[in-house]
Amino acid sequence: MKKKDLKILLVDDEPDILEIVGYNLSNAGYQIITGSNGVEAVKLAKKHKPHLVILDVMMPEMDGIEACEQIRKVPELSETVITFLTARGEDYSQVAGFDAGADDYITKPIKPKVLLSRVKALLRRIKDGDEAQDIVKVGNIVIDRGEYKIKKGKEEIILPRKEFELLSLLASKPGKVFKRADILDSVWGNEVVVGGRTIDVHIRKLREKIGDDSFKTIKGVGYKFVI
Repeated sequence: MKKKDLKILLVDDEPDILEIVGYNLSNAGYQIITGSNGVEAVKLAKKHKPHLVILDVMMPEMDGIEACEQIRKVPELSETVITFLTARGEDYSQVAGFDAGADDYITKPIKPKVLLSRVKALLRRIKDGDEAQDIVKVGNIVIDRGEYKIKKGKEEIILPRKEFELLSLLASKPGKVFKRADILDSVWGNEVVVGGRTIDVHIRKLREKIGDDSFKTIKGVGYKFVI
């Protein structure tokens, strides 16, 4: 999907943030819609059906957490990516955001180039409907789900089944935070999991084989794949 076709809803009660962030995103080629509170966020999301919603947490009328929860209840917006952009960096605030259904959490102030990089990573999870899903390409890593093969550059990496499925899940949506419960459900399903640190052990092994920088731990929440 081309940049000019991607719609981003930016909601913040600070006019300076709307102007600066909105300008940088618009200048990068995205369609930008802006709002100043949570109530507007929900209304604009329903009207424009954006691909990405960037929400402040502390806003009048309805805060970002509640707005995120409301947006997540709209079936037509189930695939919309939601991230928080806020000065609040406390763990409890981040956990509340992820529990509400957010995909990521960006702490301000943030440099424009870094913000654009984060936005680009979040939007990578949006694919054209006819795009083949068996082959996943992220950075220099190619995941062939059909043949259970991994290539990093020219190197072929052999992974046990659970490590492969875990990597495939995380890499399917770069930048998205996968909660531990969702990982267990997707990778292990109804299988008996021995010990509460099963995911951590598999992530450690993937870091050794794929690269430590490719995986980020979100304390108290889960993991995400980064490029």
